[in-house]
Amino acid sequence: MLNQSGRSDHSYPTSPKNSQRLATGKVLLSIAVASILSSTAVAAESDEMVTQAASEQEAVPTATLDTIVVRAAREELEQAAGLSIISEEAIEKASLSNDISEIVRKMPGVNLSGSSTSGQRGNQRQIDLRGMGPNNTLILIDGRPVTSRNSSRPSRGGEQDTRGDSQWVPPSAIESIEVLRGPAAARYGSGSMGGVVNIITKRPTETEFSVSGHYEAPESDLEGSSWRTNVNMAGALTDKLSSRTTLGYHDSEADDPSINAAEALDDSVAAGTEGVENIDARQVFEYAMDAMNTVGFEVNYSRQENRWAGDSLFQSVNQNLLDELEGETTSKMQRYGAAITHRGEYDDASSNSFIEYTRTVNERLGEGSAGGGEGQIQIPDDGEEFEWTEATYDTLNAKSEWDIYFDRHTLTAGAEFRGEKLDNPVVSDLAFADGFDFGDVETDPDKRDPTSDAYLIGAYLEDNYEITPDWYITPGLRFDYHSEAGSNWSPSINSTWHFSPDWSVKGGVSRAFKAPSLYQLDPNYIYYTGGNGCPSWVPEEEQGCHVLGNPDLENETSWNKELTFTYDDGTGLNAGLTYYHNAYDNRIGAGVDRVALDTATGRSIFVWENQGEAVIEGLEGFVKVPVTDTVSWSSNITGILRSERKDNGEPLSLIPKFTVNTGVDWDITPRWNANADVSYYGTIEAPTISATTGDDSDDPLLDREPYAIANVSTRYDLTKDITVGAGVKNLFDTGVYREGTATNAGARTFNEPGRTYVFDVSVDF
Repeated sequence: MLNQSGRSDHSYPTSPKNSQRLATGKVLLSIAVASILSSTAVAAESDEMVTQAASEQEAVPTATLDTIVVRAAREELEQAAGLSIISEEAIEKASLSNDISEIVRKMPGVNLSGSSTSGQRGNQRQIDLRGMGPNNTLILIDGRPVTSRNSSRPSRGGEQDTRGDSQWVPPSAIESIEVLRGPAAARYGSGSMGGVVNIITKRPTETEFSVSGHYEAPESDLEGSSWRTNVNMAGALTDKLSSRTTLGYHDSEADDPSINAAEALDDSVAAGTEGVENIDARQVFEYAMDAMNTVGFEVNYSRQENRWAGDSLFQSVNQNLLDELEGETTSKMQRYGAAITHRGEYDDASSNSFIEYTRTVNERLGEGSAGGGEGQIQIPDDGEEFEWTEATYDTLNAKSEWDIYFDRHTLTAGAEFRGEKLDNPVVSDLAFADGFDFGDVETDPDKRDPTSDAYLIGAYLEDNYEITPDWYITPGLRFDYHSEAGSNWSPSINSTWHFSPDWSVKGGVSRAFKAPSLYQLDPNYIYYTGGNGCPSWVPEEEQGCHVLGNPDLENETSWNKELTFTYDDGTGLNAGLTYYHNAYDNRIGAGVDRVALDTATGRSIFVWENQGEAVIEGLEGFVKVPVTDTVSWSSNITGILRSERKDNGEPLSLIPKFTVNTGVDWDITPRWNANADVSYYGTIEAPTISATTGDDSDDPLLDREPYAIANVSTRYDLTKDITVGAGVKNLFDTGVYREGTATNAGARTFNEPGRTYVFDVSVDF
């Protein structure tokens, strides 16, 4: 569950200059491991199991339910205004292709966007909470952080060639998804400034043997079809030992490279959406030591391989490459790991602890890493084969969290350790002219260390206090130390007042942060452009620009505030309205202010830098109405009142000014269900300044005009063990096409799939 979650990215500092950090890291890791072991020892002294009662919530794709009631840490989340829960039933009805972002985007405060406003990887959109950008959305699986996207290098414009971390778990293996936005998310540490998405998988104790299949057939011949199958097996092996096995396979074809030809602004056609093959395998064991203690062990493996559709960082589709590589695999991402967990339930306390190791291997065909060829697959010489490159990203996470119960309040205390290590020699092979001397950069590529590493340790306290039966207050304080960016304090306070039987008001303020990435910190992460990627003010004789990693970067920070009014009359009718304001500081980006000249060549030198302040504020509203005993209607709205960097007035991410999701769910009979929903996306305003050079755009600004997408589906239980379903996505075939990158196409940088027919079947044995 969300508050029982741990997160820590962790690796071993290995370079000589970090020997002291290595020693410190080992000590901190030892403390974390000892904490996990101690929770088992303390548990053995208790004789009774603490029982918990939770009010079950139902959710349809467009619904959000803001309260859950479970004693201890879950009560603290009850005070969070920005909490949405997506149930297993809602996930099944949504008929997801494979990626949970398809349903999470329909929650209030959620949109999809690229890693930056450049639109350079326009169809690689990911979950973006409250417009803070995907990199400020922390993805968790069973409370443990997932950061495999950090293995993909950021371009000068901040874009990454990654689908994010939202499709490592097959939909059929998910029990629920929790989406937490706003001040309460600050307790989860680095990366949660926008919020947290926690994917909760089904428990081993739930007996199951099921096989499911899903197929999507697009109406257009230019779009790729998609299918997946999943197998889930779970249940008790003995009276104390349970097991769950999850197997998943998903394959989607790439769009035809000509899908956007009719929308091309010039001779250069922007690529459509690439396909992907997913393979997932997960094995979990849980052992109930006694009535109070449960230990678990998990191993998992996932692989994602793309089906190339012609995409490159600067949009141009190379016909020679298409002739050889269209529909082929040009990048592979493999993620595997192991975790040990412990949960304890005692008379006056409960605990949740884990330690987890993961490795992500990011392989791709060799690409240019500088200038106009950046992000474009390199064509080999005649007679040569395409060359594969590989980056390896390791994390080690450990966390222990305790809830201690008192008569009128619950104290939560936790500590976590994250470490990360990156081995990526690809971006450090640029040679400098003799005489180059700047910072910690090695002139000779052969002398550069291809590895970089960092660790973070955090500790926090929260107290959920009942001042009166109708008034709760939750103060909190978190401290983090990052080995490169230094220390950070994150205070928070949330409060809820039920000022009438049906009405309540909730408010919160918190400080959140995000530590710099290893690429941004590494002085040997080197970008070079011959001139077109330089800011226009750079004199011609000083063009040819280097952008270097910066080990002196500071943490990004934000002050998050929100105020919510909610109504719930106990009959199923509930509604709420939230205002939020995030003040963002120290945002990290590739520099546009020159820091030095290369003394050997006269070229300009820039570094990744902390770029000052930004503000984002908006509104979130939701309503759920039980129209009849069998029909319910749910709607939510997200409005962006302001999204602005104070240094240049640009938005933080390319998302609609407002989004409306509305849907009707109808249980026609106990065995037959139907639902329909519509998502309306308002105008997406075009950026006016190049994310690459910082210059004003010379091209016409092209906003993305409003559009709506409607979906209908139905499910029928043929027997108690067999369920079939069918539906149509994008019922009215709304056409949304990519016209280029932000440089020449403004906000028209992505595709939405056209009309698609969906078929589902699931069998329980």
